[in-house]
Amino acid sequence: MKITTIGLGYIGFPTSVLFAMHGHEIVGVDVNHRVVETLRQGTVHLEEPGLQEMYREARARGNFQVAQTPSASDAFIIAVPTPNKDDAYKSCDLSYVEAAITSVLPYLENGNLVIIESTIAPRTMEDIVQPMIQAAGFTVGVDVYLAHCPERVLPGNIAYELVHNPRIIGGVTPACTEKAKLLYATVVQGALISATASEAELSKLMENTFRDVNIALANELVKIGVDLQIDALKVIEMANYHPRVNLHAPGPGVGGHCLAVDPYFVAAATPNFSPLIQTARAINTSMPEYVVALTEQLMHDAPTKKISVFGLTYKGNIDDTRESPAMEIVSLLEAQGYDIAKYDPHVAGSVSTMDVACVDSSLILVLTDHAEFVDIAKEATAKMALPQLLDTKNSVKTTAADVKRMDFGNIHLYTQTVEIAPI
Repeated sequence: MKITTIGLGYIGFPTSVLFAMHGHEIVGVDVNHRVVETLRQGTVHLEEPGLQEMYREARARGNFQVAQTPSASDAFIIAVPTPNKDDAYKSCDLSYVEAAITSVLPYLENGNLVIIESTIAPRTMEDIVQPMIQAAGFTVGVDVYLAHCPERVLPGNIAYELVHNPRIIGGVTPACTEKAKLLYATVVQGALISATASEAELSKLMENTFRDVNIALANELVKIGVDLQIDALKVIEMANYHPRVNLHAPGPGVGGHCLAVDPYFVAAATPNFSPLIQTARAINTSMPEYVVALTEQLMHDAPTKKISVFGLTYKGNIDDTRESPAMEIVSLLEAQGYDIAKYDPHVAGSVSTMDVACVDSSLILVLTDHAEFVDIAKEATAKMALPQLLDTKNSVKTTAADVKRMDFGNIHLYTQTVEIAPI
């Protein structure tokens, strides 16, 4: 089957490679000229284990082409960004999805399958996408088949999870669901779950909202622990011995294109009935300012204004900085006049080594749980003006003996309660 994929980002590109490796003819489309040219040279533009090797194999088979415009195909997969709008509820910006649909309309033929993998607001398929298809003269479910099949993969393990995770197949009609299931059955070994398009949309959003709400509970517990002078990490550890309790881990905030974005789509769709979701979002978005306030206390009498920030991505061992709380924390600290040395071995443009980052620094601020930060070399901390470390991810295992190590469990021993505005 010939498949055109619109959008070659963190989901669209691995998905395209996977279909190519299973014998489908792929045309990967992206409007970014740099991405297209990089892929034409045979090099992937994303950091993801195994992806370069998979792409090399797909190219060797001769069934993966890269372009900046679509062409006639049997199926079209839309995997473009859906950022937040700058409105009161940060609702879903569908402009990229609508542009992608518009770009494939001239190539649609009877029997074609159109799949939206992009994360979208509830009822987008029925209220926005279906009318666009039908306005072009097609009857959905008869002439053209339309489905929402959201991804649910973990960066760093995408190649495995695209194949083995259960997949929701949300057709606009039952015939659309069955048509999409036939395509995904060629690559997915996990269960193919039939659903309506709206059920699929809301299910995807609630998967990430569940995690966001539970992380908010852990982050609120950190603030409670500081206020009451109690080790919040110890409290989480003990509570999780209960067979029916699984408190999440706190952190400096929530990032990425899923957890930090998707809950807003639900809240915007039904603001009067989503107070819990909105409060959880407010708690998590408050964490960068909270970390900065704690940092300012630790730096109050420091001999230098330099801070070594370890980690810029939103999670460990990837290169993705989208919606990263670390990036926001860096901006806030720089606005306060601090000299920030940014060290992230996964992000281009940061300082070259841990040693360089630590020269004359008065604080290491760990904001991402990269494997490279598990052990902090004593040769690096020896170069610090004041050897202290705040680990917001509870991921550092070893440091030199003279380093004052702080985390969200013991930070109350070194700081005072941070006055924050009510949520």
